[in-house]
Formats: sequence, C-alpha cells, structure tokens
Amino acid sequence: MELVNTVLSLLRGAADDAIALTAPGRVALTYRALRDFVGRIHRQLAARGIGAGDRVAIVLPNGPEMASAFVAIASGLSAAPLNPAYKQAEYEFYLSDLRPKLVLVDAGSDNPVRAAAERLGIAVAEIAVEEDAPAGVFSLWPEEAGCVPPGPGDEALVLHTSGTTSRPKVVPLSQANLFASANNIAGTLQLTPQDHCLNIMPLFHIHGLMAVVLASVTAGASICCSPGFNALRFFGWAAEEKPTWYSAVPTMHQAILQRAERNPEAVTQMRLRFVRSSSASLPPAVFKALEETFHCPVIEAYGMTEAAHQMASNPLPPGEQRPGFVGRAAGPEISIIDLGGASVPVGQEGEVCIRGANVTIGYESNPAANAASFTNGWFRTGDQGFLDADGYLKITGRIKEIINRGGEKVSPLEVDDVLLEHPSVRQAVTFAMPHKSLGEEVAAAVVLVDGANLSAAELQGFAAQALAAYKVPRKIVFLDEVPKGATGKVQRIGLAKLLDLGEL
Repeated sequence: MELVNTVLSLLRGAADDAIALTAPGRVALTYRALRDFVGRIHRQLAARGIGAGDRVAIVLPNGPEMASAFVAIASGLSAAPLNPAYKQAEYEFYLSDLRPKLVLVDAGSDNPVRAAAERLGIAVAEIAVEEDAPAGVFSLWPEEAGCVPPGPGDEALVLHTSGTTSRPKVVPLSQANLFASANNIAGTLQLTPQDHCLNIMPLFHIHGLMAVVLASVTAGASICCSPGFNALRFFGWAAEEKPTWYSAVPTMHQAILQRAERNPEAVTQMRLRFVRSSSASLPPAVFKALEETFHCPVIEAYGMTEAAHQMASNPLPPGEQRPGFVGRAAGPEISIIDLGGASVPVGQEGEVCIRGANVTIGYESNPAANAASFTNGWFRTGDQGFLDADGYLKITGRIKEIINRGGEKVSPLEVDDVLLEHPSVRQAVTFAMPHKSLGEEVAAAVVLVDGANLSAAELQGFAAQALAAYKVPRKIVFLDEVPKGATGKVQRIGLAKLLDLGEL
C-alpha cells in the first residue's frame, strides 16, 4: 500500500543519522532507530491480533517512551493517550467509552488503570526498557507477525474533549487529519532538521502530541522529552539541551517568566528562534514579557482537539506577531458566523467556524453533538471572535464563558487583559459568580507578584480607568495560585463554586 497522507509517511523524510528524541540523562535516538522501533512495535502488536484502526490506550508518564509510544501507535493503529494521574473510576469511564484492545503501562506500574482494565476485561501490557536503551526504545513481547499499514481514513488518535460543561465527547482523528495538521504546524513554524524543541507539555493532550512531537517528526527535527513541566528545572534542561524553541500554555509561560527573573545568566545563554503559546489566550502583558525576556518572536496560535490542534497562528518574521490576536488561518479555512449560521462582515463578532483536512468528521456515537457542532460543513468551535481587515483572528471569549450580567455581556478575556496591566498582578482569571438579581456578576481570582501589596479596591479602581463600570469585577479574590486543570489550563466555568464564593 502506498503510504500517502498517513502518520507513517511523516516518518519517511528524515536522514537516518538525524536525532529524533533526546531526554535528560539518556542516549539520543536517531530517526533510523525510531523507524526500526516503530516497525517492531507494529509487528509485535500484530502478533496479538492488534492492527490498523484498533485502539491502544497509553498510560505512561511524560518522557521519551510516552512520545515514542504515541508515534508508534498513531502510525500503525489508533493511539488513545490517557492522563496517568486519573483515579480508577475515571479510567473506568474513559476505557468503557474507548473500548481499546490493549492498555500500555510502565514496567512494575501500580497505576489504577490496571484495576480499571481488569474490571472491563481489557488486556494490559508493560513496556520493557532495557538498561542504557536509547531514549524512547522499548519492547512489548518477543512475538512478531506481519502487519498491514493503515490508510488515510483509518483512525490514528482518539481523545476526549475537556468536558467542563457536559459529558466529555469522544473525538476520533484520522491518519489524514494528523498528517494535515502536522504539516500545517511544521510549515507555520518553518521547522527544519536543525530545530530542537524542549517539550514541557503533557503528552496526553493534543497540544504536545501535535505541535511538538508530530510537527517535529514531520520536519525531521528533534524533541527533548522532559518528564513534565517543572519551572524550577526548565532553565537547567535548557542549558543542557540548547533548544531552539518551546511551546506552552500561558500559565506555564508565566511560571517560566517568574523563574527567569531569578536566573538572568541562564536566560542570556538561551538562543531561542521563537516561543510558541497555545491552548488558552495569551494576555498581551505576558506576550510582551516573553518577548523582552527571550529576545525572540512570540508565536501565539489557536488550536483545539477537534481540529487535531492548530487552526490559526501568528506568522514568524517578517510577518507581524500581534499581541492579543491568535493569528491568521494556518491550515483550515476560518469563517465567523452569526446565530443564524450566516457569515458576518470583517470586524464583526460572531462564532468562529473552521473546515479543512485536519478537522474531525464528527464526534463518536453522538448525533446530537454533531448536529449542534456542524453547519453546512463548517465546524462550530464554540469560541466567539472576529477577523480584522488583515485576516488576524481575535478570540473574545468562549461562548459558554461569557458573563451575562443582567443582560450586559462581559468577555472574561477583556477583563483579564486589563487586570494584568497592573504591575502588582502576576495572574488574573475573570469568571462569573452567581448574583441574586443580575443572575451573574463579574468576579476575578488574582495572584500578586511576590512581595506586592494591593487591595481589591485599588485594583478595582485601576480597572475602572479602562473598563466600563459593569465590567469591573465586583468580587476580587487574592490567591497564592489559581486552580488549573491537568493540562495547565484554567477552567473558568465552575471556578466560583470551586472557590466556595456563594452568591452576591
């Protein structure tokens, strides 16, 4: 079978001796060794009757084996990566939804996924890593058999939506979806074999899987697979690995900036070609701080699971990077529509919609969600925004996160950006809290810069200089840290309940 528009075809381009994966304290893995490894895993799985289109759940900690397992499974079967921090009940939910043929775990792992899989009658296999093995190389069992590679329409990756407001939905992504998206990202970032990315993103999430791992593989570039995000170790890893770029969510960037203030020498030694941000809106104040700290372009992009990640991105120089904008269409087409499904003029706000080769054909076994999410071939993202005259997209909020204050609509992102302009504010998250007469009122959770003193009244006064009175947070809560989800994103919905704020 000709390997066209599949993940396996992405592995064919790199030179045999080019480095594919590295990890702190490990021998580097070349592309020739990676290709050999991938073929062995395919044949080992085939020996147990597991082949193209079959799902294999991966429950491994961040690191080179997690990255290589994803590449191997997604290129020959369907990868179903799961958060290794889940509890048994969560695993039972996800595994019963996904129905994988196999679950991969670390050797000797006591992860509760074992008990969940046993209850559901799903086989579990431990990966075997030999001492001094190159980064990412493991085996499952000695037996091998012939296998047939997947075609473009076969499933390559399956993930759940975050499910902040409803039951998580199953998102199947095809070989062709991943092929298109990886090429879109590699092209946008102009990745070459000389690029080396320091991965700090969790590899059970679309951002790290696609923007870091598969985009790098597409370009024949290399990835340092860290054990996960750790702001205290970031600059040590960077000094050792000498990355040309990294990608992260805004909360991670903020933590790195905080450490940068204490590590000026390490910062000056870094030679980053660019810094990338995605998965949540990057406040302009953080954009500016990253640019000033690392002296390189800051590339904010816009992605989601249903699009196999990237939908829009700011361009590299000589293109313009616009703070507060997620860039121009970078793969799929983008349209802004009104409530009736009609396109709106440039500059007018509406729902962001996409269509293209990287977009899922629909949620699994969920006709109601598909009917609500697809209009005339366009996928409705649920995000509110507008396109400017130059085609740059501004996200003004998640439609379900917009605060309805007695009929007056408030974008949390707009309020965040204003609060973050105050020199004493390190992090700000605006959200809705219940109000007995207005329905919802504007509230904000704020983390101050170390050693700063600021009262709620002072911050409200500062905000009032830039915001209409109804947008100024009525309630401000000062925290040491804002609660975040497993991927580092802040969940605005439900934050009032989580912080036990009651009703105004």
